Amino acid sequence: MFNRPMIIYNVWENSHGIKYIPLLYQKMKLCGTNYPVSIAFIVVNEFCERFSYYGMKAVLTLYFIHYLGWDKNLSTAVYHAFSGLCYFTPLLGALIADSWLGKFKTIIYLSIVYVIGHVVKSVGAIPDVGNSTVHIVLSITGLILIAFGTGGIKPCVAAFGGDQFDEDHTEERTKFFSIFYMSINAGSVLSTIVTPILRGDVQCFGRDCYALAFGVPAVLMIIALVVFIAGHGLYKKSPPEGNVLLRVGKCIGFAIRNRWRNSKNSPKREHWLDWAEEKFSKRLIQEIKMVFRVLVLYIPLPMFWALFDQQGSRWTLQATRMNMDFGGAFILKPDQMQMLNALLILVFIPIFDMGIYPLIGLCRIKLTPLKKMAIGMILGALAFGAATIVEINVIKTVVKPPAARESLVQVYNLMDTEVTVQFPGQTIFPEPIKSYEDPVGYASLSLTGESQIHTVTVNHNGAEHQCQLAFKEQTAYSLILHGRPDGTACKLVEDHITKSETGAVYLRFINTRSESINITVGTAEFYAPVDYGNSHNISVQRGEYNGVQCVSGPSQYRIDLGLLDFGASYTVILKGGREELTFTKIEDIQANNIHIAWQIPQYALITAGEVMFSITGLEFSYSQAPTSMKSVLQAGWLMTVAFGNVIVLIVAEGAGMEQWTEFLLFAGLLVAVSIIFSIMAYFYTYVDPDQLDKLFPDDDGNVDGSKSKKNETVYMTDMPKKTKM
Repeated sequence: MFNRPMIIYNVWENSHGIKYIPLLYQKMKLCGTNYPVSIAFIVVNEFCERFSYYGMKAVLTLYFIHYLGWDKNLSTAVYHAFSGLCYFTPLLGALIADSWLGKFKTIIYLSIVYVIGHVVKSVGAIPDVGNSTVHIVLSITGLILIAFGTGGIKPCVAAFGGDQFDEDHTEERTKFFSIFYMSINAGSVLSTIVTPILRGDVQCFGRDCYALAFGVPAVLMIIALVVFIAGHGLYKKSPPEGNVLLRVGKCIGFAIRNRWRNSKNSPKREHWLDWAEEKFSKRLIQEIKMVFRVLVLYIPLPMFWALFDQQGSRWTLQATRMNMDFGGAFILKPDQMQMLNALLILVFIPIFDMGIYPLIGLCRIKLTPLKKMAIGMILGALAFGAATIVEINVIKTVVKPPAARESLVQVYNLMDTEVTVQFPGQTIFPEPIKSYEDPVGYASLSLTGESQIHTVTVNHNGAEHQCQLAFKEQTAYSLILHGRPDGTACKLVEDHITKSETGAVYLRFINTRSESINITVGTAEFYAPVDYGNSHNISVQRGEYNGVQCVSGPSQYRIDLGLLDFGASYTVILKGGREELTFTKIEDIQANNIHIAWQIPQYALITAGEVMFSITGLEFSYSQAPTSMKSVLQAGWLMTVAFGNVIVLIVAEGAGMEQWTEFLLFAGLLVAVSIIFSIMAYFYTYVDPDQLDKLFPDDDGNVDGSKSKKNETVYMTDMPKKTKM
């Protein structure tokens, strides 16, 4: 998960210039070490905050679909719009912290906004609160507040933790980053296990308990805020020192205006930023040039995040159509699978750092940061290739919905011998239809308009019978054929063919007996009328259903339905006389037969890609950025994630393609982008930002961005160079 390691490198930049050190802090250390007590509050705060964020986000897609009733594409679009906003708002948090409030107050105030957002989101998930419009308004309002809260504190919390260490305690500070990183992962893993359980295993108002699934993260965020405030007297607090983003913006703006006004009357300059030399220091201009060279390399990067962030949307939806039973030991929930990324990254980081990278080095292969990032992109594309293969197999159990001017129809032959069924002008059942125990499946029936009456001819034992039946477009039907004294009877029943997104089972009963019957399956109640009457299609939880109670008049029976499996749809034909009750169970919609473990390869590939792309990219950005510009590149890096989510939003709403095709498209686009990135990386020349101090020995950093008269013009070509890609 991207934002676990990404903040670490920004801490070092923001750990200078401490002007206020509380007396209590100077005396209090953890267990006689050089670790200040204050970091314990920060680590606990981060654990609780990440629990609240990932816990809420884990169930968000299913909440949109099952609670708000949105379709998959809209749910995916809103999910990624929210994710994108979470990565645009850190710019606002950085501006507030550096220019106005400082890190401590910014964390406090925006955490309050964060808590309010969680509370509003939780209230919006309570069924009895208003109508559907009220639920949507509360949910969107809550998400916007959460985005501003989590995004606003994102650039502040880790930086504030780094501020707590003295300058000569660099080793302890480095270990703190690891502890901080572990707290993020621990919060992420635990929340993606717990909140889906609260959603699915606890029933509120007769349905999944989204209010509780959102409410617990709200409580954790309140705890995070209380814990952070509790450490108030122990913290080092640095005052706001002005935002470097504003200085950069002013310098760029002045260069553009100056070039526009004076380009005709002044000699040409090496670089367009050199037009700012009249007002801004050459060191600041040189630093911006260095940043721009890295930002150009960032242009292809959003495509990786477009794939990576689909773990919580498209991959979760894929998991809902898979078998989640691990041999009876436990049953995984589809939104719990996301925890695999957090678990694998903790395993992969030491494997890569202590195993894979050293082995590659022994082979005398120079694996530079940009090469690692390109390989990470290829691994991300392979992950979506694996997801495509899984999706192709998953959809084999899905009945494709009928298109416009079409219906789907299947036939239940409850006669004593085979029958033939003919529709005028169409041959959709060319072979005789045998017993209902050997179903032929759905066939597509063409219509002349939104609805049409078909005269269906049924031939049984040489006798023909015609039925006039009304069909509506984009609807599935079962045609039930049964005998009666004067021949053949036809009954048309509307079917439910859409698989449950929670793995639930759809079940109905057809009663061939002369007495009505009531059936209780789990908590669901079914009523099947007499004379081939059918019950409603009702969803029940997946499981073994033996000893199902059936009541018909004064008689009671028990039947063993056996396993009703994930995502299936069953029709149970009830037969027998007054003394006995027999049944036949028919699987109308095939159960989910692809195990969720087949998602492990795609998670492993995307996580390996994250290690090589994300962590390496942060290291590269940090190493190539001047000291005063590391926060600028941090902001640029966050923006690549935001724009990646925008890409998914556009594709989800605009492409309108099948899911496996969409996965394949993303994989192909990332391969193409990785090739472009590799070409750009080949022509990139590494520089050493530390050499700026030698080139500008009299420049103190130019906090205000003003020009230093002692500096001489130095262009990018004068910078000490390292190797290419």
